[in-house]
Amino acid sequence: MVPPPPGEESQTVVLPPGWQSYLSPQGRRYYVNTTTNETTWERPSSSPGISASPGPHRSSLPPTVNGYHASGTPAHPPETAHMSLRKPTGDSQNLGSSSPGKKQSKENTITINCVTFPHPDTMPEQQLLKPTEWSYCDYFWADKKDPQGNGTVAGFELLLQKQLKGKQMQKEMSEFIRERIKIEEEYAKNLAKLSQNSLAAQEEGSLGEAWAQVKKSLADEAEVHLKFSAKLHSEVEKPLMNFRENFKKDMKKCDHHIADLRKQLASRYASVEKARKALTERQRDLEMKTQQLEIKLSNKTEEDIKKARRKSTQAGDDLMRCVDLYNQAQSKWFEEMVTTTLELERLEVERVEMIRQHLCQYTQLRHETDMFNQSTVEPVDQLLRKVDPAKDRELWVREHKTGNIRPVDMEI
Repeated sequence: MVPPPPGEESQTVVLPPGWQSYLSPQGRRYYVNTTTNETTWERPSSSPGISASPGPHRSSLPPTVNGYHASGTPAHPPETAHMSLRKPTGDSQNLGSSSPGKKQSKENTITINCVTFPHPDTMPEQQLLKPTEWSYCDYFWADKKDPQGNGTVAGFELLLQKQLKGKQMQKEMSEFIRERIKIEEEYAKNLAKLSQNSLAAQEEGSLGEAWAQVKKSLADEAEVHLKFSAKLHSEVEKPLMNFRENFKKDMKKCDHHIADLRKQLASRYASVEKARKALTERQRDLEMKTQQLEIKLSNKTEEDIKKARRKSTQAGDDLMRCVDLYNQAQSKWFEEMVTTTLELERLEVERVEMIRQHLCQYTQLRHETDMFNQSTVEPVDQLLRKVDPAKDRELWVREHKTGNIRPVDMEI
């Protein structure tokens, strides 16, 4: 993009204050308001809001990275070109193109850690991807200040931290169940040992039978608790430990992938800024040589202007290319962020549901254990109801009697 050469429109038509005329690489003339950064194909008139000529049909300017303003700052992209919850297009005009007649300025966007967002004061509220679900893919695009220091934590990093914390909680639950199993095993061992105790083994009669059944119920209960502990291990503890065994490794791969995309985005952004500065320098050089030509006409100055125009156009092309690469990198990052955050969301739902199911299994086993424990004491209850002291006395007397002849008085 270059100013018009002498003898063309700039010498025959006076533009309103603040407006300058340039040529695109295709030879089309467009106009830039150096105060408002507005660009248009139509030649502005002296009267505000009225064009001097209808001009050609409006269409997108060539990427305006070649359409720098008088300050050397290229026109900024329109709203839809910037990173947002809406997918940015992979088009090269994302960050570096605009339509004539639209006001373009840095006020429309804000860049945070090399990611371009719409400016909250100039952009309407964006539509969420999953508006009714509080989804991860809608709320973790920006970076958050690290409460532990002065740096920032990427929104994706927060999601990873939650996932890893969930994995840790799952591990601790498994350890808790293991401790419960140890208690059951120790309890069963003590019950079995107590059932072999010989205390009160000489009790007789129906009460003796009931007492023997009490000790036998301890052995049965010990067996119930051993089975309970074994099922806790196989049906609760082990699945909790083995679920997503390689989860941490997978999360690291995911983290590195997104981090690499952010690094690439930062690199592309740095290239854009470098190209902007180069374009500014070329524009200033071109303006200076143009002013020299207006003061003193010479073949050497005209040759310098041609060379400056080529360099300025080349700088604009370089900026367009850098902007295009930046937009591609940002679009790729966006796509991967959406895909990965939705996957993390799915994994979290899966984790919670898995733990819920296994805790339900724990309570079910606990109810079964209580039921089996109850069954071990039912025979005891039955025998206790049959305890009959009179019958026991009869049986004992029959077995141990020594005679039923009573003594009588001695005679003289």
